[in-house]
Amino acid sequence: MFDIGFLELLVIALITLVVMGPERLPEAIRAISLRIGRLKQLLAKTRQDIENEVGMDDIRHQLHNEQVLKDLGESKDQLEQSLESHKTGQP
Repeated sequence: MFDIGFLELLVIALITLVVMGPERLPEAIRAISLRIGRLKQLLAKTRQDIENEVGMDDIRHQLHNEQVLKDLGESKDQLEQSLESHKTGQP
């Protein structure tokens, strides 16, 4: 996504260590991790709410039902072809 390599991350970590100091760095990392976790939870909840509003479960069930009906139709066609070939005596 950002195309940041290991070397760039190492440079960023060293600069952060120099600027913040070793005593404040663990606290800053914990705070950032906590905020990232809360953001992920918020995004997951928002996505779930949007899916519920739009009715994604209903759409998924409908698509599944359509696929099942299509498969049944294909099986029916194959069975009818097999019966026709046996009636005419062709293998």
